[in-house]
Amino acid sequence: MLKKLRVLLAWIFWIGITLLLLDFTGVLHGYLGWMAKLQFLPAILALNVGVIVGLVLLTLVFGRVYCSVICPLGVFQDGISWLGTHRSKKPYKYHKEMKWLRYGVWVLFVVALLAGVHVLVALLAPYSAYGRMVQNLLQPIYLWGNNLLAAWAEKAGSYAFYEKEVWLRSLPTFIVAIVTLVVIVTLSFKGGRSYCNGVCPVGTTLSFLSRFAAFRPVIDADKCKHCKACELHCKAHCIAIGKDTEKIDYSRCVDCFNCIEQCKFGALKYKYAWGKNVTPDNDRASGRRAFMTGTVLAVGTAALKGVQARAQEAAKKVDGGFATVLPKEAPERETPLTPPGSASVKDFYRHCTACQLCVAECPNNVLRPSGKLETLMQPEMSFEKGWCRPECTRCSELCPAGAIRKITPEEKTQYQVGTARVNLKLCVSANGKAECGKCAQSCPSGAVQMVDNPETGLRYPVVMEEVCIGCGACEYLCPSRPISAITVNGKPQHV
Repeated sequence: MLKKLRVLLAWIFWIGITLLLLDFTGVLHGYLGWMAKLQFLPAILALNVGVIVGLVLLTLVFGRVYCSVICPLGVFQDGISWLGTHRSKKPYKYHKEMKWLRYGVWVLFVVALLAGVHVLVALLAPYSAYGRMVQNLLQPIYLWGNNLLAAWAEKAGSYAFYEKEVWLRSLPTFIVAIVTLVVIVTLSFKGGRSYCNGVCPVGTTLSFLSRFAAFRPVIDADKCKHCKACELHCKAHCIAIGKDTEKIDYSRCVDCFNCIEQCKFGALKYKYAWGKNVTPDNDRASGRRAFMTGTVLAVGTAALKGVQARAQEAAKKVDGGFATVLPKEAPERETPLTPPGSASVKDFYRHCTACQLCVAECPNNVLRPSGKLETLMQPEMSFEKGWCRPECTRCSELCPAGAIRKITPEEKTQYQVGTARVNLKLCVSANGKAECGKCAQSCPSGAVQMVDNPETGLRYPVVMEEVCIGCGACEYLCPSRPISAITVNGKPQHV
């Protein structure tokens, strides 16, 4: 019964978060957005005290059920390990904890988090890894399916679906997503929860607490027949059954309840065991040391944290069948552009977990993963495919980590994330070739104005920086190719 309940809840969370990452309409966020806010690292970075306290209490009472129910990467590993065991028929067996790897990765993660080395944080965080895989590898398939339905609906005279462009947002992030998928699938297929208990820093953090969980699987030595059925079905490799040994490493147990289901003699029960001597003294002593160390560092981290090469399009666009139109290229920006709702560039990248949720749901194709090493896989704004419309606040509504604070459309019209600048050498109006004015016509804040050029008799654009909000409409709609004659640079501190 316990396993069936756990599997049901795990399916609900996994399907919900996956759909949230796939959805490009924004409809599902109102129903499923809370699932993203329950993820451990985003809650830490957002200083979401209620969620943090709730997850800590959940682990202290029931053990690491977060890893087997709430974490989408953990549930994904369960699915792959189930396929592996049913295909190979190869049972699991007890392995000693690889402390050098487990705690080495954890210390590296904490140091990277404190030092602001966002690449390592994004690589190791489980929710970020899963979001990266879904957004880069699964969402294109989802969009192609949507576009097929849109084509059929159009032929039937229906507009229930609309076509969505499928394009490669970041080649480096795409490659990282593939490598992550291969590593996770390989480890899970052959070794069950090897990634969770050897690499995942969130799993290690929760393991400091799960050693002292009030409820946990307990072996009754008097009833145990040493058949090893529990050990052979433990995907966490944490149950050791020998001639005179009945041991469970609770720091690695994810409460999947496989062991209880397999025990035919009633020797394994999930029950209240607070303060009982159910592990060897040396394990309990090391657990206390790990708990104290982990608690101090985790709390310290939370306190301190509170405060691309892009791929070009393969096919060229053709205008009217006569002229070849070059695709737009991203200009070199002095300061990166981060979404409205972020307090500053530094604050945004300090809190962002690179989960790709905002990238997946951006309706205007403005957000894409960065290809720069210092901010690799974290979102940035660019305007080759669209511009940031003032009425859209989708990213601010769904960010679970607090990197983008929730704002209203009215607030967004006053939010200055960047300023436009005209390159007079590229502007057709400024160099006397023709009068354009597209940038001034498209500017929603009236920051771009056309002024007279007495030398050419044509008007050319100038930017009133105090009015510009950095939405990118001028850059996106500028006819200059491949680099726009008017480009937007980010502001380090947003107003």
